[in-house]
Amino acid sequence: MAYKIDNAIIKKDINGQVTLIDPENVFGDEDAFIAIKSDDLITIQLLINGIMRNDFKNWREVGAIPEREPIKSLFVRLGYSKEDIANMLKDF
Repeated sequence: MAYKIDNAIIKKDINGQVTLIDPENVFGDEDAFIAIKSDDLITIQLLINGIMRNDFKNWREVGAIPEREPIKSLFVRLGYSKEDIANMLKDF
């Protein structure tokens, strides 16, 4: 079973005006939002699913992660190949 983070799209026009695109009205009663890049959101969802399945290959060997390194690099550090990640994406 895959874990899904509730999300919507925040779109900014050329004047800086933001619009919430939320067709399922998940955030209808919310007053505040956080914006996360879509590829980072997918990465976070894949990491959560990996934790829930307890299938990390080399978690102890991750070591210290530089502060500016993107979260996507965790998959490489954990020993996942492109094929492994593609199979994880099929679970969505």
